[in-house]
Amino acid sequence: MKTVTTPITVALVEDDPRIRRSLTTILAQEEDIRCVGAFPSAEDALVELPSLKPKVLLMDVNLPGMTGVDCVRQLSGRVPGTQILMLTVHEDTDVIFNSLAAGASGYLLKPPRAAELIAAVRDVSTGGAPMTSLIARKVVQSFNHGPAPTNEADGLSPRETEVLDRLAKGFAYKEIAADLGISYSTVQTHIERIYEKLHVHSRSHAVMKYLGIK
Repeated sequence: MKTVTTPITVALVEDDPRIRRSLTTILAQEEDIRCVGAFPSAEDALVELPSLKPKVLLMDVNLPGMTGVDCVRQLSGRVPGTQILMLTVHEDTDVIFNSLAAGASGYLLKPPRAAELIAAVRDVSTGGAPMTSLIARKVVQSFNHGPAPTNEADGLSPRETEVLDRLAKGFAYKEIAADLGISYSTVQTHIERIYEKLHVHSRSHAVMKYLGIK
């Protein structure tokens, strides 16, 4: 008997109609992914996304009117279960950190290849943090030169701190489970408690607080 899996629901915000059509076409070709909305502006997305509650949101950084970063910041808390991937032509560290601080979980450079896009959607939906190698290096370099972890993480249990440390290093949930010798569901439970204690709604916000980055 074939196992029926729940598709990964995806929405996207992209003002270029050609790129928007291309992305929706790529997503539609996958049986385990379902595109539930495609919006030309941040303003349109803010109206519709809270009711759609997609598992993954693809967000262009440069949009007419409100920017993608500002849109992500406003969405924080409204769609707490949504993992956000930024689509960007920028490789500037400030843009990266602004997006991370707003609540993004990963990045792709535009225009992404079909295989790269699908892999990133699947990865981020299970706790990964997709980034191009160049952006990942810049993030790690900035983290290494940043301030010490903030005292807000002091209230975490030793195990929660171990989980959060691995989140900061870019581990996916399944990698954390394997590394710590615990189940995937236990990792999820720890992360839910971490979010509650740090008063955050996303992986990136938790990591930012842990690393003392404002």
